[in-house]
Amino acid sequence: MHNFFIDKTNIIGDLVNIDGEHFNHILNVLRMRVGDEFLVTFDQSCHLCQIKEIFQTSLTAQITQRDYLDSNLSIDLYLFQGLPKSDKLELIIQKAVELGVKEIIPVQMERSIAKIEQNKVKQKTQRFNAIAQSAAEQSKRTIIPQVLEPLSFTLALEKAKELDLLLVPYENQKGILSTKEALSLIKKGDKVGVIIGPEGGFSPNEIALAEKDGGKLISLGKRILRTETAAITALSMLMLHAEMNLD
Repeated sequence: MHNFFIDKTNIIGDLVNIDGEHFNHILNVLRMRVGDEFLVTFDQSCHLCQIKEIFQTSLTAQITQRDYLDSNLSIDLYLFQGLPKSDKLELIIQKAVELGVKEIIPVQMERSIAKIEQNKVKQKTQRFNAIAQSAAEQSKRTIIPQVLEPLSFTLALEKAKELDLLLVPYENQKGILSTKEALSLIKKGDKVGVIIGPEGGFSPNEIALAEKDGGKLISLGKRILRTETAAITALSMLMLHAEMNLD
């Protein structure tokens, strides 16, 4: 079932007014008609609606079940992603949102080959946030995760100090015991970050700084993973841990 984020001003009682891009998508792409159902999300709550009337440039739907769906995790996930090459960041953003991340912070690291030119940062960030919103609607999230402008590694670690735990998947960290120990530290309601290196991985200096600031080195297994695979694997692990052990 399709989900649309709408402004609360479009709600009057149990009636929902849909216009603009959402109206065009519902009518001309999805070809919905009176009686069809969809989801609307506002104020971080998702509600089931049924189309009542269709006009020339808008439609009216009625909320038939409030708080229909709760897709939130019991922890807040933050992804610090080393800037990857080409359009990999777009794929990572899409999958991270689907897996429940709350915020995505691109990070310029020592071994990052890709760089976002300063005069294109705002334009790129707007595009990244549009991708995040589309993925949030598709995966029936009740919030739209935010993608921040890129930070330096030092500033990323400063931001990570606001969290309860920062996990650092590192290819030289042997054995899975450190991962199990790190997961055991997570409590319901915690803010948990994971920082992923770019294609070239972390530099020794970055690992030393992350450990100094309290980052927990973990392993994602015996194989060397691409940066996008590492991000998806780490977030999948955290999502499953939260849903299996903390809900």
